[in-house]
Amino acid sequence: MTMRTLGGVPEGCRERLIAHYGPKVQDWLDTVPSVLGQVAERWNLSLEGYHDAGHASVIATATDPDERPLLLKAWADPARYRHEIRALRLWAGGMTVDVMETADDHAVALLELVGGRPGGSDWRQRETQMVAGALHGLHIRGRAESLTISLPLLSDYLRFEVLPRIEKRVLSLDLGQWAPLVEDEFHALATLKEDPERSTVLHGDLYRENVPFDRNGHPRLLDPVPMVGDAAFDWAFWTVYYDLDRETKQRLATAARISRIPVPVIAPWCRLLSLDGLLYYVDTGDPRAPQMTEVLSFLSARGAGGYA
Repeated sequence: MTMRTLGGVPEGCRERLIAHYGPKVQDWLDTVPSVLGQVAERWNLSLEGYHDAGHASVIATATDPDERPLLLKAWADPARYRHEIRALRLWAGGMTVDVMETADDHAVALLELVGGRPGGSDWRQRETQMVAGALHGLHIRGRAESLTISLPLLSDYLRFEVLPRIEKRVLSLDLGQWAPLVEDEFHALATLKEDPERSTVLHGDLYRENVPFDRNGHPRLLDPVPMVGDAAFDWAFWTVYYDLDRETKQRLATAARISRIPVPVIAPWCRLLSLDGLLYYVDTGDPRAPQMTEVLSFLSARGAGGYA
């Protein structure tokens, strides 16, 4: 039976989007069921239900007349929609999720459902090497377009968002036993510089849940927060956040081998991201703070990693 209406957005999704965007997003959330119904009719889809995931969009599963499983994604921020679709189309061809249709008037896109189900298939053989290879392929393709594609700049993101919030939290939080480590890493940030020779289109959000595998065992990157900047940033994000405090050393070594960016170049970017993450976890009372401390200690000039 064809269904082209859904009930209200799941409460967990509402809470995450309100936490991310503030109370102003509530009016938009109230319109989502109607908007999804409109695009489902436009594209002749049957809506299946919501997929309760993500912090910046609402996602629903659907099928087309051939019973092919698909995803509908509605963005609260039209600019984020434009940037994500622009990057996915740049990378199209097997390394990322395919974009099937777009509705610019609603900031909604119809996407391939990788592996036929949310989260992708269970086939993840040689996962670290396969994901590193896919990320390197994205960077190669993005490098050719980095001077012409209209996307936010990593330099602006660092200057206006990351570094100010790090400084604010360093000055305001009670860091207890972690204070010496944080102080050392905070002062080391002054030496971090981008290399224009490594500039490319970055994925920017390389958590494991954003890298499903298809039925053939290939990783397909999705949900980017694309920017143009130093490829070392993406390799550092993948090293730190892909599977927090698990196989960090192995990912760092693989990143250096595949990208040909030396470990001592990637590691300071890892330390920046680890410091930002630790301060966020402390500020929000997140139980992952000790795990992030372990990662930062390993990478620190003061720690056993020795990758300063």
